This record gives sequence, C-alpha cells and structure tokens, in this order.
Amino acid sequence: MSDDRLIFALDVPNALEGLHLAERLGDAVSFYKIGLGMLTGGGLALANELKSELGKKIFLDMKLFDIGNTIEAAVRGLSQFDLDFLTVHGDPHVVRAAQEGKGGSDMKILAVTILTSLDRDDLDASLIKPGNIQDLVLERAARALDAGADGVIASPQEAKLIRALPEAEGKLIVTPGVRPAGADLGDQKRIATPAKAIADGVDHIVVGRPIRNAQDPKAAAEAIVAELNSPQARQAN
Repeated sequence: MSDDRLIFALDVPNALEGLHLAERLGDAVSFYKIGLGMLTGGGLALANELKSELGKKIFLDMKLFDIGNTIEAAVRGLSQFDLDFLTVHGDPHVVRAAQEGKGGSDMKILAVTILTSLDRDDLDASLIKPGNIQDLVLERAARALDAGADGVIASPQEAKLIRALPEAEGKLIVTPGVRPAGADLGDQKRIATPAKAIADGVDHIVVGRPIRNAQDPKAAAEAIVAELNSPQARQAN
C-alpha cells in the first residue's frame, strides 16, 4: 500500500516516460513531484493526467521567484490545475504574493529555505550572508511561515529545529535529501534516512533516484514506505 508521506520525484525527460514509470509503480506511490526540468516535456499535462485519471496527488516544484505581481499571476494560473503543493522561494514578498494568487484553492504554498544541494562554500560563492547554514535556514523558515507559507522545504537535518519554531505549529515540513541507508548520495549534501526524517518531525519526504534507478522501482518504493512505518520512524529523537 502507498503512503502519502512518500513523494516520488518524477525527474524524467518527458510526460510519456513519466506516465510509464507511474504505471510501473502502481499503488506503491500516491504522491508525485514534477519539477522544472519536466516543464517543457509536458509536465503540466502529466500532472493533470496523474491527478484526474490515476487519482494521484501532485507536488509542482517550480521554486518560483519574481516580483510580487508576476508571482501572483503565475500562481493564479497554476491554481487551476488542482495541484496539492507548489514551491516558491521563501522570501516574504514572494510568499505573500503566492498566497494572494492561490485565492480559494486548496493548493499548499511551500517555501524553499536553502537548497539541500548547497553547503557553506556554495553560499559564500553566491554572496549569501555569513553564518551557520542551520541558523540561516531557521531564519528563512520563520520569516516565510510568518509571511503565510503553508509549509517549508528544508533539509532533514534542520527539520527538528524548524518543527520547534513557534511559527511552524500546524505547518508542513517537506524534505528532499532523503536517502535509504546505503543509497548513493547523488548531489545531495545534507541528508537523512526516511525513518530519521519522520522521527524528527517531517511530514513528507521526497525521494527520486533510489526509486527511479532501482532494478525494481516498485519494490524500492515499498521498502521506503515500510521504513516510514517502522519503530525507528515513530521514535522521536
């Protein structure tokens, strides 16, 4: 059986490959992330088909960033697709504009704090202010939630600290950078296992390559779901 806490990152070149993979996964996965790389390959059409034909939940990972009016207009247009989650950058003006744009839609606006593929050297190269990454993530998360975000995207290593923020009460924490034990790290630098992420207060984990590159993707997804329901995941650390 599937578990909505597992979101599979459907990072394939086009909608046809995405639909084929979704059919292989069957009832093992109920929640799919469609990212920017799929946008020109029929990503919105795939999102609609997965939602309306297969009854799946959809997380559209666009990480939108622009002036307020443009964000509001973009989110208003995307809200017509019956999406479940949409990402924007966590800057307060972006979050506020996204909330205006979604109107009465049930779509959740998730704010990006600091990408899990980045470390302090990367932030220095981008002229981001000095400081510990965890401290910066917490500050960005608090500001985004205060601006009205329905949740945040953050590394599992910061999840427990974010969950403790007063602003995080009743909000979602969604984490990429989750890898089953022994899996290849890929381009992620701040990671945790599925069980550890859930134990630390994460609501949804995003997993891509460990499922997509597995010899049996469905079995890989089922193994992760089993870990989400293990005693280790239920034990707060």
